[in-house]
Amino acid sequence: MAENIEIVKGASLWRDAWRRLRRNKLAMFGLGVIAFMIVAVIIGPAIIKWTTGYTYDFIPTDRDLVKAMPPSFRHLMGTDDAGRDIFARVLQGGRISLMVGVISTTVSLIIGVSYGATAGYLGGRIDNLMMRIVDILYSIPYILIVIVLLSVFGGPSTPEWIQWLSTTLGGAGNQGLSQIFLLFFALGLVSWLTMARVVRGQILSLKNQEFVLAAKATGVSTFGIIFRHLVPNALGPVIVYATLTVPSVMLTEAFLSYLGLGVQPPYASWGSLASDGVKNIAIFPWQLLFPGLTMALTLFSLNFLGDGLRDALDPQTRKF
Repeated sequence: MAENIEIVKGASLWRDAWRRLRRNKLAMFGLGVIAFMIVAVIIGPAIIKWTTGYTYDFIPTDRDLVKAMPPSFRHLMGTDDAGRDIFARVLQGGRISLMVGVISTTVSLIIGVSYGATAGYLGGRIDNLMMRIVDILYSIPYILIVIVLLSVFGGPSTPEWIQWLSTTLGGAGNQGLSQIFLLFFALGLVSWLTMARVVRGQILSLKNQEFVLAAKATGVSTFGIIFRHLVPNALGPVIVYATLTVPSVMLTEAFLSYLGLGVQPPYASWGSLASDGVKNIAIFPWQLLFPGLTMALTLFSLNFLGDGLRDALDPQTRKF
């Protein structure tokens, strides 16, 4: 008598991780909030300008209206002490804050993954030297490094390629935009240290595996082994840490903007809006409340998503 054999279809790591991520309600909530925020900051300012005429830098010409007004149907989040619509400024500021997180994290990923993978694969004295450099940089407060970079390369000393980028996107003489792009890359240049350590540890556990030995035997170059074979197999922890790096970078930008070293007027980020709101919190609390709540919700969502990805991509939690 033939036995009934149940055939179970296998699932890839990524499909299995997505299935387990969907079971995490907090992670899915975070993913939904992040998706909503991205759509809102992309199309929101254009919709507000089309329907009301308000922009992030619009100041009413009627002097009677140039004052802070509480939230109303006309101004959902109220206006600041210059009469500018806070809702429009929060959406426009979200573009800069999210771009800070994404671009700076991308820069840190490129540097950290390349540096850590190279050190882990080469090993020996080269690995020891490269990681001692990381230890030295770790001993220096990274906020101090960012401040030094912004001070040295800011203003007329801004690198030509950053000036070209800001001119292309914002027009000639747009120094404020140059400062923003310099901030992006300055934060990325100091956020790669932990990423390098994470990747190095993964590479050390993978470099003696059979597929690496097979690649060596077939004559694959060192560059090919590192970036075509080892790095793709270490993407799980990299993605998790990248998700957790974004809110960290956004908080750093908010702190720098609070100190006056971040985004400069007329541009604004959630950090600079909160900084402006602190000055008037006793009189106009909504100037701090709405930017602060928006930023807090986004940061919480990013952390929820990062924790969910960590659990979903952890091989020890997989159920066979």
